[in-house]
Formats: sequence, C-alpha cells, structure tokens
Amino acid sequence: MLSRRLLRIKVIKALFAHIKSGADNMMASEKNLMASVDKAYDLYFQILVLPVEIARYAEQRQEIAKQKKLPTFEDLNPNTKFVDNAVIRTIANSDAVNDRIAARKLGWTKYPEIIRTLYTQLTESEYYKEYMLREERSFDDDKRLLEEFFKELQNSESLDDVLEEISMLWTDDLPYIVVMILRTLSGLRASHTEIRVPAKFKSEEDPEFVKTLFEKALINYNSYQDYIEKFTANWDVERIVFMDNLIIGTAMAELTSFPSIPVKVTLDEWIEISKYYSTPGSSTFINGVLDKIVASLTEEGRIKKAGRGLI
Repeated sequence: MLSRRLLRIKVIKALFAHIKSGADNMMASEKNLMASVDKAYDLYFQILVLPVEIARYAEQRQEIAKQKKLPTFEDLNPNTKFVDNAVIRTIANSDAVNDRIAARKLGWTKYPEIIRTLYTQLTESEYYKEYMLREERSFDDDKRLLEEFFKELQNSESLDDVLEEISMLWTDDLPYIVVMILRTLSGLRASHTEIRVPAKFKSEEDPEFVKTLFEKALINYNSYQDYIEKFTANWDVERIVFMDNLIIGTAMAELTSFPSIPVKVTLDEWIEISKYYSTPGSSTFINGVLDKIVASLTEEGRIKKAGRGLI
C-alpha cells in the first residue's frame, strides 16, 4: 500500500501547484491530487512487470541465437535460469497484475529501448553473473535476484527519464514504489500461484487523510501564514523560501485536524520531507519553527490528541 509519507508528498505538490498557478478551483485541484495518487499505484504494477518484459526479451535473444547459420554450443544450449525464474513466472501469470495492466493500459510495449538497456545493465551486474553460474536452483535464489534488481532500479537514470516521459506524476515516486514491491516479494512463497497485490491504501482512513489535509491546508493557508510570521520575525524574510512556509502550514493543518496522529509523527514526517523538497538548511529552520508553533497551539487548545500514547 502507498505510504503516508508518499501521500503527504502528493499533498504538498498539489498545494504548491495550486497556489503557484493561481488556481481558484479547489475541487479541480483535489481531483488532480487523487489522480496523482492513482498514478502512484499504477507505477507499482508498471515496475513490477519490468523483469517479466526483460525475461521475454532475453528469451527472444536466445531463440534468435539458435537460428544462426553457424550456432555455437552456447547458442544451442543457452542458460535459461533467468528466463525460467519462478518468481518472474508467478508475476507473469498473475491475474491481479495482468488485470490492472490491461485496465489502466500500462506496460512497456512502446518503450523497447529501456528493456534492452535494463537487460544489459542486469547481465553485466555481479549478482546476476553469480546467480547464473550457481548450479543449484531454489525459489529463494530466484527471489533474491529480483530483490537486487529492484533495488538497483533506483539508480537508473535511463529508467527515470522514461518514467518522466510516460507520466510527470511519477516524478520522485520510484523509491517508495520499490519498497512496496520488496514487501510484496518478501511475502511470496514457492507454493503461491498468485501475487498478493497490496491494496492502494493501508486503511479506509487514508483517502480521507489525503483530501482533508489538502483542504485544511489550502482553506487555512493565509491564516497559517499569518500565524507563522509570529515565530519567524527574527528571520530574514528574503531567506525564507516559499516551500518552507508551505510545509510548516501543511504540518499545522495535520497537527490540528487529525487527533489520532501523534505530534512527533507529524513533525518527523514533515521535517524529513523538507530535506528533499526544500533547501539544505530548511529542515533545521522548519524544526525550530514547528517546535514553537506546537507549544503555542497546544497552549491555545488547538492541538487535541486522543488515544493511548497520544496525549
């Protein structure tokens, strides 16, 4: 399922786009926000089937090699360990995966070059070479190969470029999706004939969390900014970037709108997000300002937490 951190990032991006573009239709922006969440879930399936496409490409290469006029012994007797990988076969035969791919018109048919590129990168990797040379074969070996493959994808600039070309909504989503896929693989067993695809959301509360956070942060944007000014009076206004104030305001919306989310969780999440979506010094600035704001909001009775360990 999509993590709360990724959902928060989707919200902050939607807020940034809405405010910077001067949009005046909140419902239209919220619709675009939920569409971006749907696209993140699509990316899970798009990336999950990558090794299937690469294995098919590898098999095609082996078949072409057999048709040579003077095929070598290796051409006629290829190592099919990767092509026959049991985990890849399970993914390829998964109704849940194939149904989503078909319904959302996903896949890699239009992008054969990235399949060739990733195949080359895979076959040149040490973990692939060791896997292919190992005489014994096990389901765990097959699974470990794919785990290494998916981890390495996060360093592929070629893949990043293609994903950006397919959908701008996938920008920065890959690391979070890889975590989802690794969790899926960790629960896969040799006895399974179907991939246990995670639900889009961890709970029924998550869609409402996304919408409410967006709405509260946007509706109260000006009042939050006025509130923030009280705690940044000693800072050089020119050095406070827009994203810093937007993150602080959105954190305020979360602090005051969700009684079940601990204060520490909210602060930790938004400070961590600021490290990637604002300036190098933003996390320290945001941390300091939010500490003061939390103390003030608590004193005013605007932060109300309910549940064990939340008060």
